Amino acid sequence: MAKASTRKASIDRIILPDLVDDDGVLLRSGDTREAKRYTGIDLDGRDLTGITFEECEFSKVSLHETTLRGASFSECLATDLHAPVFSAPRSSWRDVRIEHARLGSVEAYEATMRSVHIDGSKLDFVNLRNATLTDVLLSNCIIEELDLGSATVQRLELQNCRIGTLEIGSAKLKDVDLRSSDFLAVHGLEGLRGATIDDAQLSLLAPLLAAHLGLRVE
Repeated sequence: MAKASTRKASIDRIILPDLVDDDGVLLRSGDTREAKRYTGIDLDGRDLTGITFEECEFSKVSLHETTLRGASFSECLATDLHAPVFSAPRSSWRDVRIEHARLGSVEAYEATMRSVHIDGSKLDFVNLRNATLTDVLLSNCIIEELDLGSATVQRLELQNCRIGTLEIGSAKLKDVDLRSSDFLAVHGLEGLRGATIDDAQLSLLAPLLAAHLGLRVE
């Protein structure tokens, strides 16, 4: 019987319609915006709870301490986002691509992400505890701490990423590909079940696995 291979994340192509420029002044919590372009605007500190963006583009938008709790993003492109504090717990992301973002503390616990690609970005602390991730690709990213504790993750790929600390305690993983990425520390080793690593990563994890299992190596 052939050995099953790790399934790759399926990322849908995003093709936006003709967009209308929006300066964001009239954005309010609970609003719905479709086919809009936001360029070089400052939304710092705004309350956009429960807002919905469909087929929108964001470029050089500042979102520091913007309240995006329960926000929904579908078929959206974002480039050069900036936010020392990015707050979007319980948000929903479907068919979203984010490039060259610089985000500090990312609060996205209990979020739902499907067909999301984050590329070439630098993130400090990413809180995805209890989140549901399906078909997510992180490529060429630097992340100081990635917290997937108690998350449900299916088809996640980390390509050429540098991760300081990976927290996966109580996570449920399936087809999670960690190969080609570097980690300084992994917490919650029991959560690794369902992940794919390479030989080099296994060698680095060996002391942690031994300690976790109470093995003595002499």
